[in-house]
Amino acid sequence: MCSTANVDLVNSLGAVGVIDYTREDFSKTGETYDVIFEAVGKSSFEDGMRVLDEDGIYINITVPFPDLRMLLALSASRRKILLGENAPESAEDLAFIKSLVEAGELRPVIDRVYPLEEIVEAHRYVDQGHKKGNVVITVAQMDTEMSV
Repeated sequence: MCSTANVDLVNSLGAVGVIDYTREDFSKTGETYDVIFEAVGKSSFEDGMRVLDEDGIYINITVPFPDLRMLLALSASRRKILLGENAPESAEDLAFIKSLVEAGELRPVIDRVYPLEEIVEAHRYVDQGHKKGNVVITVAQMDTEMSV
């Protein structure tokens, strides 16, 4: 699910089907889904549960902890709920992600790149809510040699 401006991008990433949320409400199509993946907080938990298969998985990376509605949904069905909002933290996690990218199994989408000195501008851009992919902050490598 994405806006009209992102339909081609999502298709290019290999989506089997894309719903343009500016034209169609995914929760009212009559379809059911094996996986609901909420990455930007644009749809409600209730809408996701309404169209999730009984054995489906609801993934939300914008919510770190389940609330009461989520706990009740878990207890009443075979569905699974995965939550979290933290990026990989260990060197092993980052190495694994790197290997997926190098193998062509994961294709990151980079919208813009900012040097560290422009981090305020980068945050302003992200806060507008219209980025298409990731915003990268580059940090110059420091020269480790020191003269005495």
